[in-house]
Amino acid sequence: MATVIDGKAVAQTIRSEIADEVRLLSQKYGKVPGLAVVIVGNRKDSQSYVGMKRKACAELGIKSFDIDLPEEASEAEIIKNVHELNANPDVHGILVQLPLPKHVNEENVLTEISLTKDVDGFHPLNIGKLAMKGRDPLFLPCTPKGCLELLSRSGVSIKGKNAVVVGRSNIVGLPASLLLLKADATVTIVHSHTSQPENIIREADIVIAAAGQAKMIKGSWIKPGAAVIDVGTNSVDDPTRKSGYRLVGDVDFEEVSKVAGWITPVPGGVGPMTVTMLLKNTLEGAKRTIEQNN
Repeated sequence: MATVIDGKAVAQTIRSEIADEVRLLSQKYGKVPGLAVVIVGNRKDSQSYVGMKRKACAELGIKSFDIDLPEEASEAEIIKNVHELNANPDVHGILVQLPLPKHVNEENVLTEISLTKDVDGFHPLNIGKLAMKGRDPLFLPCTPKGCLELLSRSGVSIKGKNAVVVGRSNIVGLPASLLLLKADATVTIVHSHTSQPENIIREADIVIAAAGQAKMIKGSWIKPGAAVIDVGTNSVDDPTRKSGYRLVGDVDFEEVSKVAGWITPVPGGVGPMTVTMLLKNTLEGAKRTIEQNN
């Protein structure tokens, strides 16, 4: 049976490391990291995700700046708020909660976030530097960064390994493949137009699944002993649950856990790491700025 990688436990360890560093910054410079979260409208999932981030900030001593805008807020109004946060020296990270309402162009808004405060790591310059050899972005995207952190803290070495990333989204698949490449893996990306994906996945020592397809990856697709990181979060009907559904990953956990060497569960695997990496990015941004200015 595979070793189950407990994302909650790893995230908790990292959070206590962050809290220690926040205390040191506060003692040395009298300043703490600040994270601004901009949310537009009142989507339930966005609200609960933002609530989680704010609670985590409070627990670690990070100052939270809350910008709540109505659903009908114009693109210009959202950008004006982003510019004010760019200019605020106490804000070290800015996060605009996606998705934005239909009438707003997300790219126009995200491009306005200062490069030095782009804690989501999505600015084209940060992604561009991630893609270039010998260059380092100021921030790495949170979910892919969390995936690699789970591998390294579980003792899985990446150098020289065959890695397959399933999915090519800008948020997970693409940056995860670039990060694996930077860590000296040989990387293949499998996507919706790949023929016979199972043959490619079967060669992989490391699989990062981020396709958004419930239980797509079967036990027979996995090389014995491989490390499998499941980023998928899909709801499937489950009449036995009060909610009427349960969450499953892109990987068939029951089957794959009998073949793999390591596996992350859903929920409780990559999920807790994403918010933790956001907080870590905020701390790193704060340290850079505060140390430069003192």
